[in-house]
Amino acid sequence: MNKKIQSALISVFYKDGLDNIVKELSALGITIYSTGGTQSFIEGLGIAVTPVESLTSYPSILGGRVKTLHPSVFGGILGKRSDATHLQEMKEFNIPEIDLVIVDLYPFEETVASTSDEKAIIEKIDIGGPSMIRAAAKNFSDVVVVAAKKDYASLENLLKEQKGTTTLEQRKHFAFKAFEVVGHYDVAIAKYFSQSQEVSEYFLESATPSHSLRYAENPHQAGRFYGPLEKLFSQLNGKELSYNNLVDVDAALQLISDLNGLNETVSFAIIKHSNVCGTAQRATVDQAWEAALAGDPESALAAYS
Repeated sequence: MNKKIQSALISVFYKDGLDNIVKELSALGITIYSTGGTQSFIEGLGIAVTPVESLTSYPSILGGRVKTLHPSVFGGILGKRSDATHLQEMKEFNIPEIDLVIVDLYPFEETVASTSDEKAIIEKIDIGGPSMIRAAAKNFSDVVVVAAKKDYASLENLLKEQKGTTTLEQRKHFAFKAFEVVGHYDVAIAKYFSQSQEVSEYFLESATPSHSLRYAENPHQAGRFYGPLEKLFSQLNGKELSYNNLVDVDAALQLISDLNGLNETVSFAIIKHSNVCGTAQRATVDQAWEAALAGDPESALAAYS
């Protein structure tokens, strides 16, 4: 079912890229609710914005820890437009319908990477943000949710091309991406706390970004690598990597690390499908390559033909 956005709640940490969206919302006559720094940013663009405080009747309290955690906000996000009881209760308690939620999360991972100050890290655990994102994603039947600035462009195009109207499939797609964002965020927090624990009951991992591989284990299969591939090694030349290439790289690195050569030597390993064709240590790369190649030149050359 198509839905037309009539109102939006915006509360973001990163403002870059937000201005075009806000201008589109204003041009479409969409009511904008906001908080704190985001509200000031929107007002600075000369665009009308309604403070969330006018809905909750409470200011931001506890040093900003509590701003949006209120029935007037979550009722507006979670209320089902097809449910007569929901609509009656929203009218009774003066809860406005909120059709679009744009919220990103406090930079927890960035803070962990930049400081060991536990107090600073703890304050970057977002509470209201994930709650609003999850509420909006749950109610995708009626609400559009954007949970990361990387999706601003998609929303901007949608607003321009469809004049604020969205399809059910579009809303569901945004919900899927939103739950991924919150899931990754929670894993990062759990992993931080797990450092001080002896045992974790769960295997937790959530890695970004992802890289498309030339193919997976076999040419007819698709493959992706998750994580910062460029931080592991530099590819000097050759084709786009496949899954098998990465397995061979890993095997070669493990073999080289086991050689424990002297500082003035260069280690070289030639691998084909995790099998060693040759390995050697010499004073230069050229010498190490030639010696490694001599181990099994036929297999080695077949691997690179």
